[in-house]
Order: sequence, then C-alpha cells, then structure tokens
Amino acid sequence: MARTILHADMDAFYASIEQRDRPELRGRPVVVGGSSDRGVVAAASYEARRFGIHSAMPSVEARRRCPGAVFVRGDMQKYARESKRIFAVFRRFTPAVEGLSLDEAFLDLTGSQRLLGPPAEVGHALRAAVREETRLAVSVGIAPVKMVAKIASDLAKPDGLLEVRNHEVRAFLAPLPVGRVWGVGPVAQARLAAAGFETLADLAAAEPARLWELLGDWGAAVASLSRGEDLREVEPWREPVSYSEENTFAEDVGDAERLAATARVHAESVARRLRRDGLRARTVVLKLKLGRRRSPGARGYPLLTRQLTLPEPSDDGATFGEAARSLLARAALAQPVRLLGVGATNLVRADAGQLGLFEPPAETRRRSRLNRALDELADRFGPRAVVRAEEGDAERAALSLQIKRGED
Repeated sequence: MARTILHADMDAFYASIEQRDRPELRGRPVVVGGSSDRGVVAAASYEARRFGIHSAMPSVEARRRCPGAVFVRGDMQKYARESKRIFAVFRRFTPAVEGLSLDEAFLDLTGSQRLLGPPAEVGHALRAAVREETRLAVSVGIAPVKMVAKIASDLAKPDGLLEVRNHEVRAFLAPLPVGRVWGVGPVAQARLAAAGFETLADLAAAEPARLWELLGDWGAAVASLSRGEDLREVEPWREPVSYSEENTFAEDVGDAERLAATARVHAESVARRLRRDGLRARTVVLKLKLGRRRSPGARGYPLLTRQLTLPEPSDDGATFGEAARSLLARAALAQPVRLLGVGATNLVRADAGQLGLFEPPAETRRRSRLNRALDELADRFGPRAVVRAEEGDAERAALSLQIKRGED
C-alpha cells in the first residue's frame, strides 16, 4: 500500500503572527529579523515578498529592495508558544508528526482514510483547525513520499492545498528544475546544468555512470529522488546527536574576555537544555567564524572548530563554560570573530551511568543544587532571569526557525 504523507508549512509564520497581533501592520510589507548590517530576514510577509524579499536574505538587501518595509525584531518566546499550539493541532490528526522547524512538519496519514476520510479532506480539515485555533494560514502538500509532499506544499502557497497521487508523481516532478531535489544546492545545480541536466526528467533518464561522474556516490540517490523514489519514513522522534547555541555578532569581536563571556552564555543554555531532557555530554565543541572574508558568498568566512572531551559526562554549564574558555585560548585567534557557538555532543542518558561507590564530591553536589535552582527560576521567569556574574551578552543578529530540544 502506498504511503500518504502530508507536509504542513505555515505561511510567513513570524510575519503573519505580527500582522495578526498588530492590526497596523496588516497589508504592509513586514520583515521579521535583525535590522543591523548583519541582520538576516527570518520571515517576510507576502506584501514584502512582492519586492523579492525572502528568508535568509541580509536585512541590508531587504531594506534596499523595499525602503518602506517595517522591520520587527521578533519575539521567539511568542513564536515558540504559537508553534506548540500548531503542533498540538497536527497531533489531533495523527501521532506520527515529524517537526522540521517551528513552522513545518511531516504527518504520516497512511492507513487513516477509514478513520479520517480521503487525504485531501484531511488536509482541508487540518488547515481549518489551524486557522480556528491560531487565526493563521497553513499550506499543505500531500503525496506518497516526503520530498514530493514538501514540494507540493511549497507550490500550494499561500494558503492552499495540493495533492499529488501515487500515479501522478513522475509527471508532477518531470518539469521541475533539478534544484528541487533535496540536497542539490546552487553549486551542484550549476554543475548539472553545465552537463545538460536542467529538469528532474533529465535526471530521471540519465545514465547512472554519467551522474556518478558528476556527483559521485550521491548521483544514484539524486536519480532516485528525481523519479519520486524516497523511502524515508516520517520520524516522530529521533535521538539527538548534539545540542548547540550560537550567535553572529553585530560587529566583529576581538576582545578575548567578551568572547569568553559569550561562550559562557551559550554553555549555560546548552547545559540547561540537556538537563531538561535528562542528558549529559562527553564532548564540548567550540565554533568560531572569523571576520575576515576569504571568498564571496555566505561560506566565504573561515570557520574553526575545536573540541574537548571531558573526564566524565556532564550537564553543568560552568563545566561547559570552562571547557569553551580553554578551547578559545587554544584557538590563539589572530583576528576578530564574526560568529561564536558552543555545542555538546557524545550524549548519554543522565541515569545511564554506573553508580559510584562513594558520594560525589561536595563541589559536584553544590553545582547540582545550584543548577536545579537556576532551572526552576528559568522555567518560572525566563532563561535570563538569573545569570552568572561572568556571563556576557549573546544577542543574535538573526532569529531562527530551528526546533531546539530541551527548550521550554
């Protein structure tokens, strides 16, 4: 039996929330994101999109294209609350919900037709339920495979629904550009175009050896996807591999103490999320993007990563902060930093370790009590209600749509 996958994608999520809550913004070009020179568009209303503004565009370029655009800094706590309400609606239709970001998800409707009705009816009911609950619009794509469902929801925007049935998949994909295939970015698309591959029909009919020459082992997967052959299942819950926090500074930072203070902020946030999920990490990772550009494009800035394995798995922000500071010193930076991030990986369950024969050291017990108190205060009053004296400011130049595990 063919699967039935629904992809739901909120329309201009952040911007739509602002227009809903602020009537004076309705009908105006609204851009949500940082307005500084390094700000990035997180969401643009459809009025702003008429000027060619889109997410991930530098705010400077967005302002150039539409001088009259209204820039809104954004409120991540509000957007996260709305996301939870939306996902609660999704789960009324199926427990198999795979969140991709705060504003989009895959839903597996396979086998639900007897209970819920035909897939298109389910899609319309879901859209109506989201609108009734939030007064926001969601576009829906329905198909037998994930990639096709996602493409369909994109083509259904704004505020629409498109179903691609099993026998329609090949014809639906055939005229689309090769850039529609997951993983085919601008570089791969240019390479394929230079070799004469413009559409998915071209890729579907290509000789395997030719695609191997162009894309290596990945070529076979690209050809399969171009024919609508995608065996990936909807995964309601995947085990986390790592937790991280990062920010892009409004201006390059060369001061070592400020970098260390920012690293501590991220370390505390990562540790708090790990504790909330009952995890500990063996390895701390420091990510640095240097400020001096080497080549054009977003990847033109040198990126450094350093990591340190701890003697014991930890969920303590002070421990992570000390490790990050050590890694920062080890990096021996000779130029200012554009971006700084702290991550934790090699995760284990907090209750998976073997019980020790002796009571933990007094300092470990003290930190554990302190962390519990900080978590309670953060849950009640917000993550920045109480901070360590040595922590700095980690204001971000851009918002994110990422779902962060362990974040309330």
